[in-house]
Amino acid sequence: MTTPTAINQTSPIESQRPENTSNSELNNAQTAKSEAIIEVNSLSFSIKNNAILKNLNFTVGSGEIYALLGGNGAGKSTTLKTLLGFNKPTQGSVKVAGKEVTQGLDFVRGKTAYLPESATLYPHLTARENVKYFLSLADINKTDEQINAAFNRVALQEGAWERHIQTYSKGMRQKTAIALAILREAPIFLLDEPTSGLDPVAIDEFNQLVRELALTGATILMVTHDVYGACQVANRIGLLRAGELVGEFDAPENGRIDTEQVHAAFAQRGA
Repeated sequence: MTTPTAINQTSPIESQRPENTSNSELNNAQTAKSEAIIEVNSLSFSIKNNAILKNLNFTVGSGEIYALLGGNGAGKSTTLKTLLGFNKPTQGSVKVAGKEVTQGLDFVRGKTAYLPESATLYPHLTARENVKYFLSLADINKTDEQINAAFNRVALQEGAWERHIQTYSKGMRQKTAIALAILREAPIFLLDEPTSGLDPVAIDEFNQLVRELALTGATILMVTHDVYGACQVANRIGLLRAGELVGEFDAPENGRIDTEQVHAAFAQRGA
């Protein structure tokens, strides 16, 4: 069975890292890439009569960044686990790249890069050694030049490539994890609280990288409790409250989602 690694995109890894990508570029590009890659239809999930997810409906398209926003216990991580096949829906369905998750688990996991809040890397190995090891588990061979290109694409400083991961900041570990996903050519990213614990500079760098990945056609679903961060990077936000999707917000063509509007909805009845 194929298992999605915690450091599990579709882009030519040899390409140069572009200058800062604006949300208007992302929104315009996404308009032309409307194919639904993630489809959640009437999804409900219960444990012993305790409803965790209640009739969720949303889609995420190619080249889109969708932020599932909610507080603790809203059902965000449960949604990701269901997309990865760890939870079987009580009702409804979940499709990834056209495949029902419960019927095509190996296919879905092979297409998916899952990045948890803390990327799982071996601390006693260097970034390069970690990447080579995880690629070998997937029977993927990449040259040092290709690995270097991936590191450059995520702006991991060259002087850090041969350092042990235990010396890395969280932001550097996240970059290493995304470099591995690029090398795996996984077209779908599931990000679980990806900026939690990062400093403001690292958050800006991470958001810029996510925008660049979306521009290459990657499908990105992130779950977060950070209203400001979600509005900064996403072109659509779904507000999750007690397992229910209670609202969606779309970015205007040449701008970002309104933070105050989302915050007001988030704060209502304690989202």
